[in-house]
Amino acid sequence: MENAKAAVSALAIATCVTAMPEMAHASGGEFGILEGRSAALLHPIGLGSLYAVTLYAGWLGLQWRRVRTVGDEIAGLKKTLPEDAAAAAGSAVAKQIDELTSTRKELVAGKFKDKHANMGYLLLALGVTLAVEGGMNTYLRVGKLFPGPHLYAGASIVVLWAMAAGLVPQMEKGNQKARDLHIALNCVNLALFTWQIPTGLEIVGKVFQFTSWP
Repeated sequence: MENAKAAVSALAIATCVTAMPEMAHASGGEFGILEGRSAALLHPIGLGSLYAVTLYAGWLGLQWRRVRTVGDEIAGLKKTLPEDAAAAAGSAVAKQIDELTSTRKELVAGKFKDKHANMGYLLLALGVTLAVEGGMNTYLRVGKLFPGPHLYAGASIVVLWAMAAGLVPQMEKGNQKARDLHIALNCVNLALFTWQIPTGLEIVGKVFQFTSWP
């Protein structure tokens, strides 16, 4: 009796193990266009565009940071002005203050803070979406994911996006440490994003090799 039960259990386990690849293997044409080249290229094209957005967002962030640092420079220079008003007005320091004030007005007019925030929201929303889409598309086409540098770097980038965005409330309150950490996280993010490009291009080559239109 016990042997019979053991045999039944072994048969059940074997059946499950045998069935699992069929359940996991999602490719084979049943998902239609989702397994085709068009859907496969959505991830690299989208992330390639977001790489450009990342560079632009970084530049906008530096411009907004410049607004604050110029303000600090002006405040510091004002402390060095001569006490005599007439002497202060004609001094080289006063001219430097005027130039920096003009620069700051131009920077403020550029609305870099709002533009930087909007690019950050775009990166977070589309970046996470496309990262998930890339993994899902790979699974639909070949029935599995491929753990490796590209996958690990991509997952790290998503985490860094979330961490950088999570610091915004403290940054809005003037927390300098939060601002510095935000910049550091995004620098690491950009480095990973750049390093990921060669492996991404390799995968694109495989997409063209093993898929067809549409």
